[in-house]
Amino acid sequence: MNQIELTKIKQEAINDNIPIIMDDTLKTLDTILPQIKPKRILEIGTAVGYSAICFCKYLDEDGVIDTIERDEQRATQAKDNIKRAQVQDKINIHIGDAVEILPKFNKEYDMVFIDAAKGKYPFFLEQALRLLSKTGVIIADNVLYKGYVMSDYNKHKQRTAVRNLRQYLANVQDNPCLDTQILDVGDGLAISRRIVTK
Repeated sequence: MNQIELTKIKQEAINDNIPIIMDDTLKTLDTILPQIKPKRILEIGTAVGYSAICFCKYLDEDGVIDTIERDEQRATQAKDNIKRAQVQDKINIHIGDAVEILPKFNKEYDMVFIDAAKGKYPFFLEQALRLLSKTGVIIADNVLYKGYVMSDYNKHKQRTAVRNLRQYLANVQDNPCLDTQILDVGDGLAISRRIVTK
């Protein structure tokens, strides 16, 4: 991976006000993912490819990342960035709506990273559970959404997003097959590990 290009890609995204994974979120993942050494990662929400590029360092030697982006312009930018970072052999970009694309997937993933339309998080969770390996982990970013999710916030503009994020958190915490931690990192991070049964 070309670290110099990665730094430039990060700065360009910040300059263009494109939301990317936060440094403290990456720091948290640094403590989790090296133990997993994922062979396959699924990312829902590519943006400009920054997080997918960052995830490459955690991959098993022959590992691969499938990432989904619905905005064609962003996907094109991500392709260029991935090439610049010299990790194009590790990352496959799927362009389209994750709601339509995910049901067609049938591979198994060791990590699923959710960072897309907040109103769709419960659906993404359903699909992530279907595709998750026996020892896999689901990581959802921005689950506290500026603090709205844990407050009595009820403004119309974000009401659906807030309601569905609350639903997502309830679903991961109530699921007996998952061990979930909700961390006040970045804009909120939910880490759900599949409980290994003997």
